[in-house]
Amino acid sequence: MNILDILKERILVLDGAMGTMIQRYKLEEKDFRNEELQDHDVPLKGNNDLLSVTRPDVIKEIHAAYFSAGADIIETNTFGSTWVAQADYKLEDWVYKINYESAKIAKEVATEFTKNEPNKPRFVAGSMGPTNRLTSMSPDVNDPGYRAITFDQLLEAFGEQAKALLDGGADILLVETITDTLNSKAALMAIDQIAEERGIRVPIMVSGTITDASGRILSGQNTEAFLISVSHLDLMSIGLNCALGARELKPYLNTLSNKSEFNISAHPNAGLPNEFGEYDETPEDMVAQIKEFLDDGLINIIGGCCGTTPDHIKAIAELASNYKPRVSEARAVYA
Repeated sequence: MNILDILKERILVLDGAMGTMIQRYKLEEKDFRNEELQDHDVPLKGNNDLLSVTRPDVIKEIHAAYFSAGADIIETNTFGSTWVAQADYKLEDWVYKINYESAKIAKEVATEFTKNEPNKPRFVAGSMGPTNRLTSMSPDVNDPGYRAITFDQLLEAFGEQAKALLDGGADILLVETITDTLNSKAALMAIDQIAEERGIRVPIMVSGTITDASGRILSGQNTEAFLISVSHLDLMSIGLNCALGARELKPYLNTLSNKSEFNISAHPNAGLPNEFGEYDETPEDMVAQIKEFLDDGLINIIGGCCGTTPDHIKAIAELASNYKPRVSEARAVYA
């Protein structure tokens, strides 16, 4: 069944955090290496995306845990899988393999769950993170005109990633945790070019990140400006994730819901991080806040970001099953 048709019928549930779950395995340097990487001269521990190649069993278990908890969509383990981010590990040549294998193993798990529950098809979203370089801001306070990367370089990087994710079986491409809208436009242009080349329609999810109480993303745009900047494409959804907890995210979801014709998504953190960088909100805490999204009819896709676990997703899925999806009465803001 087509995911766009399902979205008209019910709220879909996205999975939770990948990093939170990987930490539970207490992996060591050897887990991030296979035979080909035994003599690699850069430490690889912490490059979680690489585990899709070196420890696919771990990633498969995590995907299965989220599907078992009630998720309809799982994200590939590819948040940092462009050559831009992988350059830190001297693994630029591994980018296609990491993305392809990540999508492939996620699709295998999704196919198995769909086979067992045909009335609840499962989907794979190819995760395309923001990279660690911005096109709108200088990393050097003494040289505000300097940029660490060009738009064309990002276009190439996201194009390589998107092709591999689609080749591996991703059903959706998720441009997420957007801190710089120009970066995201490079990703969206890359996807658009690939879709045109292949003569296919790629369902696209876009998710920005509000970084503080001003309601702006890191590159300075407020929520409505961000929406306008990406609304030239036929998106499956637009939403917000990370940085803030559910309570702090709600005003900005209101803005998106009121202004956008697209489906609205949210996958907030389990609250704000404590002094140790950990997330304290229990599933019950988080669900109590997300209930406000659902009561107000703001949401079509809901899940969790940093600090969330299958227990959080299970509670969210159980809650969401009692609600109808948001129906937009908004006109496109760019019309």
